[in-house]
Amino acid sequence: MKTLKRILLSSVQSCALVVVANAVQAEQIQTTGEPGSPSATTTISGKQLPPPEPKFGGVIKDSALDSKPWWPPRVVPPKGAPNILLIMTDDQGYGVSGTFGGVIPTPAMDRIAKAGLRYTQFHSTALCSPTRAALITGRNHHSVGYGVIGEMSTGYPGYDSVIGQDSATIGEILKENGYATSWFGKNHNTPTYLYSAAGPFDQWPTGMGFQYFYGFMGGETDQWTPYLYQNTTPIFPWIGKSGYNLTTDMADEAIKYMSSLNAAAPEQPFFVYYVPGGTHSPHQPKAEWRDKFKGKFDMGWEKLREQIFANQKRLGVIPEGTQLTPWPDGQADYGGAKLPRWDSLGPIQKKLYAREAENFAGYVAYTDNEIGRVIQAVEDMGKLDNTLIIYISGDNGTSAEGTLEGTFNQMTAYNGILTLPEAVQMMHYENWGSDTTYPHMSVAWSWAFDTPFKWTKQIASHFGGTRQGMVISWPGHIKDAGGIRTQFHHMIDIVPTILEVTGIQAPDTVNGIKQKPIEGVSMAYTFDSTNAKAPSKRDTQYFEMFANRGIYHDGWYACTTPPEAVWLLGVKPLPPVSDYKWELYNIAEDYSQANDLAGKNPDKLKELQAVFMTEAGKYQVLPLDNSILPRLLTPRPSAVAGRTEFTYSGENANIPVGNAPSIMNKDYTITAEITVPKGGAEGMIATMGGRFGGYGLYLLRGKPVFTYNLLDLERYRWEGGVGARDWLGKALAPGKHTIVFDFKYDGPGPGKGGTGVMTVDGKEFAKKTIPHTIPMLMAIDESFDIGSDTRTGVDDSYKLPFHFTGTIDKLTFKLGPNQMTAEQQKAQAEAIARANN
Repeated sequence: MKTLKRILLSSVQSCALVVVANAVQAEQIQTTGEPGSPSATTTISGKQLPPPEPKFGGVIKDSALDSKPWWPPRVVPPKGAPNILLIMTDDQGYGVSGTFGGVIPTPAMDRIAKAGLRYTQFHSTALCSPTRAALITGRNHHSVGYGVIGEMSTGYPGYDSVIGQDSATIGEILKENGYATSWFGKNHNTPTYLYSAAGPFDQWPTGMGFQYFYGFMGGETDQWTPYLYQNTTPIFPWIGKSGYNLTTDMADEAIKYMSSLNAAAPEQPFFVYYVPGGTHSPHQPKAEWRDKFKGKFDMGWEKLREQIFANQKRLGVIPEGTQLTPWPDGQADYGGAKLPRWDSLGPIQKKLYAREAENFAGYVAYTDNEIGRVIQAVEDMGKLDNTLIIYISGDNGTSAEGTLEGTFNQMTAYNGILTLPEAVQMMHYENWGSDTTYPHMSVAWSWAFDTPFKWTKQIASHFGGTRQGMVISWPGHIKDAGGIRTQFHHMIDIVPTILEVTGIQAPDTVNGIKQKPIEGVSMAYTFDSTNAKAPSKRDTQYFEMFANRGIYHDGWYACTTPPEAVWLLGVKPLPPVSDYKWELYNIAEDYSQANDLAGKNPDKLKELQAVFMTEAGKYQVLPLDNSILPRLLTPRPSAVAGRTEFTYSGENANIPVGNAPSIMNKDYTITAEITVPKGGAEGMIATMGGRFGGYGLYLLRGKPVFTYNLLDLERYRWEGGVGARDWLGKALAPGKHTIVFDFKYDGPGPGKGGTGVMTVDGKEFAKKTIPHTIPMLMAIDESFDIGSDTRTGVDDSYKLPFHFTGTIDKLTFKLGPNQMTAEQQKAQAEAIARANN
């Protein structure tokens, strides 16, 4: 047992060793070529980034004939610095991959494990963007403003969702030291209010040291029609490509990038940060991958846990004597959390739920396959032997956001619809995972895929939310091929590991800003086979998310009991953070947190609680906050806050949801002043959302139409023709016209119906009353488009991009007051938080 004094002394000694090592390294500047020649290169000390401009070393006279030119040397990494391929998948708990005992084959991960090492005590933060912030900065998530997702950011240093200029990313460090840096896939580390074309872009990947970005900005995206950016420009690569899927496209783009780099500068090392959307919802693999798992989950989730547990024992990725934690049956130890037993389900439920797992498994396998293509490309270029590959399975535990039943359209769950008729779900059985679905799976599968642990994603207190399988290979340097490492480590330890293997030091200043210390510790010591059983160099690590807390220290772990199951979606009031029950585990002997020793060892529990508070004070964790509504309603920078009238003209696509007018739970009027040319016009005037929820005002074969898509459950159309005032349904004649859609909401309350009236040039065109509207979240990976429709359509009556062939002279949205009570707004805020998680 270490006292606080010993902890502090150890930290000081470690820092001193790092300083000495860096000082020695800084003196060993490596140069090649004749100084001043175009081929000259140099390493840098790395203390100051960018490095100081070198002094001109040539000669300048009156005449060029008497002068001598001098070129500044090109900055390169230290000799032998490897390429870096950093891979992380999404929403995969410890029991997902076959490499760590799961039933889903992951041969690409197996390949790295066989050539290198498997790590069985590696940890995330329990939530996506906080984990990613920790991974790319080498600092705890609160230290860099990501104590929670950006959509819940507040005015505290640990929670403002801004990676400060004092916390340069590994991309920035490697770029300034001569690496070619790139980022493929998911971001979710840019404040949501900076997603628009207005910028600024310093918090985008290209502003954080990554010279090339190809991916999506938010927490999730449709894999068939993704909300995609190349650097800071929106792109639509699926148009005209039958069978397109982002999972394959992303691998293609990474391979193309590496190939181009190899052709242009074969000696320049690369850092590729490769983070696909798989397997965050929506679960959308190609059908052939889903169908590989037909019938593989008919045994149910309890039997699945048993199979995974047996595999983990056989592979040695859990210690002998590990216990399989109990199923949640409502016991007090689980805060009353309860999931159904497989045998309690009916035959239709079993068929549907098995399909959900088949689809998820297909997505896992498909994602790993494409990762394998990227790894193979590195080998095909002859660079595998000098490439450090880090492959992390999941940025947190498996997601419990799919409700108890799972859903063909996750947008229904985001809007508080937690149960759907079996008939509606089964209508999508055959196309589950296709471009006509936006699916997620039952929570019970998520719990099973986190075997042998308790809990799931979002729960930072328990390893079901934070334990990730990880493999690392580095040919010629890791000689214990196929070995297993059990040292306790965390996402923040990846950056210092990369710095050590590249011979690059953490900078003192970047762009003139003094840098915070790197808070992780290098794992490179584990590469040596003589250190296979060495004590972990990380002896303390805190965990916190939504006030669920954990603290690891010297083989012991204390944590709070989650007061509510995350899949209950906020229906139960939470206790004050000071009243949470605490648990205690000796994880040196109890790998799965199966035996709570809090009652038997209260002194040890108090000791660890004190350590947690010390760490919380050090790393900006305070103030602890388990609230959702106050954080979501906190005023933060926004270009549209408080506006009730929006005016546009011309074509404007890809306006982010956060910068668009919200028509939910209120009266609204949309007025479009347009000019129809000779020969007529058609196309989209204004739309928000798409196939899985939204609306559109457009001309179809010259006739005005307003379509309201209620979460792909029902569509309502206002148009001319039989049943409308304009019973002939005539097309608009050439000239100027004014189309008005006026909606009167039947509030108060969320999701109520209302009456919409469409008028054309002052004459009533169509009128309809609808029983329900979308209450909480209309779109998450679609945009507000004017003059065209990107990604997916609100119905199938037109083909994208459906450009408007007339002229939009003026488009105006006028919004009435929100008609929800404070309590109802709280429910809406909580739903938005769940969606953004």
